[in-house]
Amino acid sequence: MIRRDQELETLRRLLSQHPVVGIVGARQVGKTTLAHSLVVRTKGPSSIFDLENPEDLARLGDPMLALKELKGLVVIDEIQRYPGLFPVLRVLVDRPKPPARFLVLGSASPDLLRQSSETLAGRIVYHELGGFSLDEVGAKNHMRLWLRGGFPRSYLARSHAESDAWRQGFVRTFLERDLPQLGITIGSTTLRRFWSMLAHYHGQIWNGSEFARSFGVADTTIRNYLDLLTSALVVRQLQPWHENISKRQVKAPKVYLADSGLLHALLNLKTLKDLEGHPKVGASWEGFALDSVVHQLRARPIAQKTLAMYVRRAKVERHGEERGGGGVIMSEIPAGEVSGHGADDGWAHRSYDWLRDRDVAYPRDHPPGSVPLSVAAGLPGRSAVRRRRWAGQRRPRRSRPD
Repeated sequence: MIRRDQELETLRRLLSQHPVVGIVGARQVGKTTLAHSLVVRTKGPSSIFDLENPEDLARLGDPMLALKELKGLVVIDEIQRYPGLFPVLRVLVDRPKPPARFLVLGSASPDLLRQSSETLAGRIVYHELGGFSLDEVGAKNHMRLWLRGGFPRSYLARSHAESDAWRQGFVRTFLERDLPQLGITIGSTTLRRFWSMLAHYHGQIWNGSEFARSFGVADTTIRNYLDLLTSALVVRQLQPWHENISKRQVKAPKVYLADSGLLHALLNLKTLKDLEGHPKVGASWEGFALDSVVHQLRARPIAQKTLAMYVRRAKVERHGEERGGGGVIMSEIPAGEVSGHGADDGWAHRSYDWLRDRDVAYPRDHPPGSVPLSVAAGLPGRSAVRRRRWAGQRRPRRSRPD
C-alpha cells in the first residue's frame, strides 16, 4: 500500500479550520481509502456512514436524530446519493461549539456543488483528490506512473495488460453507470465518442466548432459535454493567462485528460512501446508533467490565475518591450510544445506554456534553464538542483533606452 501522508496532513489541517470538509475526486481515485486511513490515525471518537450500504442508509432515515449526538470525526461517503443531508449539516455545524467535524466524500456532481452553494456556503471547503503522484510513488517509477496513470488499481496492477483491462472497464462503467448517478442524462455512446475524440485533442487549444461539425450539433452543446466531463474531474481545462482580459492573445483553454492512464486507454496504448511510437506521445508527457506540478503546487487550474497557459506571440513580444526591457514576468517550469525538451532548446518555437509565480522576470533573450520533472514535483534535492540549474540564468531587466 502506498502511503499518502501529504494528503492526510492536508485533511487534518482543513478539518482543524473548517466544520465541514468535502473530498471530491473521480471515481476509484482513493477517496474512501484515504478517509479510512484518516480515521485510523485520528484520536477520539469517529463514525463512518457509507451511503451505498443499505444499513447505513437506513440509519440515516432520520438524519437529524442519527447525527446530532455524534462527537469527533464523522465521515459520510457517497454523499451525492443523499443531497438532502446538506441542510441537516448546516443546522448541526451552526450550533454553539459543535462537538463533531464532518468529512463528506463524493464525486464532483452538479447536485453536490449546487447543494453546498445553497446551504453550506462559508461552512464547507473542498479538497480535490487526484490519483497517485510522482512524489508518492518515487521518481524511479515515473514511467510506470505515466503509462498506467494514477488510479490506485490501475497503477498497482500486476501487469500492463491487467492495468489496461481495468482502465477499459472503468471507462465503460463510468459512462454507463456513474455519470447517470450524477444527474447527467446524455447517452453513454455519445459521451464515449466525445471522450475518445477529446483524447486525440489532448494538449491542444479547444476548438468547439470543429467538434460541433463532427457531431452535427451546436457549439454550445459540445461545450456542455466538455464542462460535464470537467465537473466529473476526468478532464482538465487550462485557462489562458492574462493581465487584461480584453488583450489576451488566446481566449480558449487548453484541454487535457486529467489522468494519463485514461488517455492511453482511450488511445488503445497498452505498453510503453505502443506509447513511444504514437503521435501523441509528446502531448501525453506534457499532460503528465502538468499534473505532477499541479499536485506539488496545490494549484487549481480552473478559474484561477495560479496556474495558466501563456501563449507567446509577436504582439506579446512588443507588449513586453513596452513594459520595459523586453521581458514578460513569469517563472517556474516551462513545458514547450516539444515536450520533454529543455526550455533553451525550444525557445524559438511560437507557442509556450508556463507556470507563473510572479516572482522572477526572464528577459526574452535570456530564457530560463530546463529543470528535471523530479525537481518540479518537489522530490528530494529540489532546492539544491534548482539553485544549480538556474544559477546564472536570471538576468536583471535591462533599462529601456531613452
